[in-house]
Amino acid sequence: MFKQINLKLKNDTARIEFWIVTGCIALALLLSIIDVIRANQYVTAPLLFNYAIIFISYAFLCFYVAPAFENTQESVANNTLFVFVFISVCYLVGIINLYFSALLALKILLVFFNRNRKNKSNALYYEAALLTASWILLTVALLYVSEPLMLKFYFAIDVPVVIVSYLYAVHVLLPRVEFKRHALGRYLGIMLLVSVLSCFIVILVAMSLKGENRVFYNPAAGNALNIDIGNDSNIEPVFLLNLITQLFIVIPLARYIYKGRQTKKDEEIKTLKTELGKSDANLNFLKSQINPHFLFNALNTLYGTALQENAERTGEGIQKLGDMMRFMLQENTQDTIFLSRDIDYLNNYILLQKLRTSTSEDITIETQIEEYTGLAMITPMLLIPFVENAFKHGISLQNPSHIRITLQTKGDTLYFDVHNSIHIRHDNDPEKGQSGIGLENVKQRLNLLYPERHDLSIHQNAKEFFIHLTLQLASNN
Repeated sequence: MFKQINLKLKNDTARIEFWIVTGCIALALLLSIIDVIRANQYVTAPLLFNYAIIFISYAFLCFYVAPAFENTQESVANNTLFVFVFISVCYLVGIINLYFSALLALKILLVFFNRNRKNKSNALYYEAALLTASWILLTVALLYVSEPLMLKFYFAIDVPVVIVSYLYAVHVLLPRVEFKRHALGRYLGIMLLVSVLSCFIVILVAMSLKGENRVFYNPAAGNALNIDIGNDSNIEPVFLLNLITQLFIVIPLARYIYKGRQTKKDEEIKTLKTELGKSDANLNFLKSQINPHFLFNALNTLYGTALQENAERTGEGIQKLGDMMRFMLQENTQDTIFLSRDIDYLNNYILLQKLRTSTSEDITIETQIEEYTGLAMITPMLLIPFVENAFKHGISLQNPSHIRITLQTKGDTLYFDVHNSIHIRHDNDPEKGQSGIGLENVKQRLNLLYPERHDLSIHQNAKEFFIHLTLQLASNN
């Protein structure tokens, strides 16, 4: 059992805290038993029961509430309200004594401040934890100040009812009626009924205490809160205090807080949409840069080919260019396309470049691009900038040059490698000093479209340039 407890507590601090509190509970029980024996009395079952409830309450907070508040799942914290109600009731009826009630309240606050703030679906349970702990600590503090008994009763009985009404209004009622017709009227009408019902509950509790001296808090030693409503004339202030609080504090305050939170949420959504729009605009801009860039290179290639020979090779080049232009006009505007179509574009580009270099024996171009027939999808023109960069910087008609391109897939994972030679351009070359927008664009697109789903490695030495890309693709099922 102890090993299981240690496994559930995530860190050393939590383990140390648990065993210290458990030790304090055991020590308090032992001292209570010693006091009973000294008084020549028998150890009663209620005494053991009270300390068992204290330990169970603390264990609930450690092993259920704390993990639920730290979890990212929406429905994990659903039953934590039961824990808070259980602790509150045991505190009111005196099962949990004053000091351990304060200790449990502090533990609830600690759990609250360590919650997962990103999980907005648990807002009800987070707020219930904060209000429950604050209420317990406040009522404990009232024992040590000289306040009117009626005020103590108000905080002991009225405030819990007020907290329940507030939580219902903010987290249940207002979200349901917000977008309905006459939303304000519906809200006010239902909350008036809730206020009347809460007053009846308070009156019933007050009548049960009439003429009695009831101890709600049962500290191990020292002060206790003795409540005696007395006669019927004292019940009226209890009723009025609750009604005033419900009508003039809970109803307007709950709506004000809810509206404020909704406004903040709307601003967050607007900010996210703005950022998404910027990313989309940036992506479109990158695409608009890429298309003319490749078209310009292709036209230059055809121009060079036309100067070298007759129409046969030029016609072949024009056909490849037509396929590429059709791809750019019809498919490049889509968010994703089949990987097989992008590979077709890649092959056309390589064949077009081979037309320009086929007459040079010192240029070696090797490709191992597998024929892909699967359903994986990819962002269009994501691979071509690496190949374009290799031909731009790796080919020289005057010096030995080489390019090696491999493309393989395994499942939905793409492996892409480009290895090429590097040649220093002459000072009169118009492209000398240009870094090439293709590589920079593709890096940005990878970060935007494949975050945590790609691995890009780029290496360079004095004579060679290497890139390796691993990409996790999505399948079109």
